[in-house]
Amino acid sequence: MPIHYTYFPSPIGDLLLAGNGEQLSYIGFPEGKSRMRHQDIWRPDDRAFPEVKRQLLAYFSGELTSFELSLSPQGTEFQRQVWQALRTIPYGQTRSYGDVAKQIGRPLASRAVGAANGRNPLPIVIPCHRVIGSTGTLTGFGGGLEAKATLLRLEQRHAPFRLLS
Repeated sequence: MPIHYTYFPSPIGDLLLAGNGEQLSYIGFPEGKSRMRHQDIWRPDDRAFPEVKRQLLAYFSGELTSFELSLSPQGTEFQRQVWQALRTIPYGQTRSYGDVAKQIGRPLASRAVGAANGRNPLPIVIPCHRVIGSTGTLTGFGGGLEAKATLLRLEQRHAPFRLLS
């Protein structure tokens, strides 16, 4: 099945959206180490992924806190396990790589979690930007640290109020 693609304008630049037309397989950043552009054999389709675009627009406007989309991320079993754990990090909150490693039952695998995080083909939707260093610092992000900071600020600005216990 051919890969269809389009670009979505966002506050962090034009995001590449690609997949089989029904399921989203990739979100590519315009900048950073995971910068991604379409491949020549892919089919341009500006009508592709209308629901993805609608939900991204709602996310960037602070109206959507979690995505409900048909996804098709390709990765190893370990990577998919990490990506599933990332989806449980609440909107506006962060976790460390070590926290995620513990959550998946591999407490000594924080570096492997970092590697899987870096291979996330669906950033924002699978919120790898919510993972930070153990000291609370922003660490590697495929779209660049400024994009990561922008996403975290957006979420913290719109996050639901929480009572501290």
